[in-house]
Amino acid sequence: MRVEIKNDTSVQSTFVEIHCKEITKDVSKLKTYISNYRMGISAFDDGNTRLVALEEILYIESVDKKAYIYTENKVLGTDKRLYELEEVLDERDFFRCSKSVIINLNKVTALKPEITRNILATLSNGEVVVVSRRYATELKKLLGIGN
Repeated sequence: MRVEIKNDTSVQSTFVEIHCKEITKDVSKLKTYISNYRMGISAFDDGNTRLVALEEILYIESVDKKAYIYTENKVLGTDKRLYELEEVLDERDFFRCSKSVIINLNKVTALKPEITRNILATLSNGEVVVVSRRYATELKKLLGIGN
């Protein structure tokens, strides 16, 4: 893949074009990633709706069919389902670590394997999230960690 940036002072705002021979899954993912760059997720905070920047998110958890976004100091509700959020989040930054949790990989400070083959992921705020053994192998592969 060739990547170019062209400086054009006549352009009013930045835009991106993708030129490809065919629209593959990777091309579609690239479009989604670019479209969602600097995106946020709408969430509820004390009756108000606000946009939560992706870099603020530690993890997202589903409890009783409701999704909650955890940041350093707040827990916010969202009307989106976990699978809907997973579709718009970049898989290099966010990882489904169990049936009910998506973690922000940029907020993981330590990983500790357990005898049960689960992995304990410590986040930047000190909170620990369990990566279930079902997803542990995929996480190791993603991070380039040997078995």
